[in-house]
Amino acid sequence: MKPLSKIWMDGKFVNWDDAKIHVLTHGLHYGTAIFEGMRCYDTKNGPAVFRMKDHYHRLFRGAKAYEFKINYSQNHLISVTKELIRKNKVKSCYIRPICYIGYSSIGINMLDKPFHLSIIPVDFAKYFGKKAELGISCTISSWRRISANILSPHVKASANYLNSALAKVDAINGGYDEAIMLSQDGHVSEGTGENVFVYRDGELVTPPLYDGVLAGLTRDSVIQIAIDLGIPIRERSILRDELYTADEMFLCGTAAEITPVLSVDKRQIGDGKKPGEITNRIRKRFFDIVSGKDERFVKWLDFVD
Repeated sequence: MKPLSKIWMDGKFVNWDDAKIHVLTHGLHYGTAIFEGMRCYDTKNGPAVFRMKDHYHRLFRGAKAYEFKINYSQNHLISVTKELIRKNKVKSCYIRPICYIGYSSIGINMLDKPFHLSIIPVDFAKYFGKKAELGISCTISSWRRISANILSPHVKASANYLNSALAKVDAINGGYDEAIMLSQDGHVSEGTGENVFVYRDGELVTPPLYDGVLAGLTRDSVIQIAIDLGIPIRERSILRDELYTADEMFLCGTAAEITPVLSVDKRQIGDGKKPGEITNRIRKRFFDIVSGKDERFVKWLDFVD
């Protein structure tokens, strides 16, 4: 990751090195922050942010659930994001809007604390590096995915990701690239930051939202792409052993995009050497869309200029 020049903080564009917060920030101590992640892609018609309106809609929905008061309209933040991309003079980047409770005093109560909102552009390429195209190895984590009775898995809250971080560290220490987390009921839920898709017996399946799944926008895009390609697709609970016998498998998310999985707990997926045909078809369509080559889905692109 390379630092860029400007970050937007509470209504002002500030230099990268000046984007600082107090060490007693409430969100740092108690996890009181929610965020989004979106990507700007280089297209033939200039930089464009993929599904930006949908990302900000989800941010505002999460803010409402957690009683965060955003004092800006979604349209204003969209305009700010475009201006931020222009000021940083980038054609592609990852964008992280984050809302958090700030510093005034120590204590759990967040209602008497100041609210902050920042938008951070990041020079960020492939989440899994070269393996993003070639395929990754996964393991089933011993850490269970948080349930809606603990913290909402449908909100991108910072606190949720300690759960993910524990699973990720164990996976890496075990020699794997990523972890797959199970729900409290033992069903396949998510990767540490990605949705899961499995192709088996001629059908593409993905876990339903009630299995602790984030309603990912890339997930939604994949579902629509599969329908457009005529690939049978269904949302249903998936047992862990179904991963071991899958014909194909991939993870998806804003950071991960479409990442093939070649093995789970050292059981190979497909031939274990390369992504499968269905995965490749979906990946190609996805990248055609985000690069502006497939104009049927141009509604998903918010052009900067």
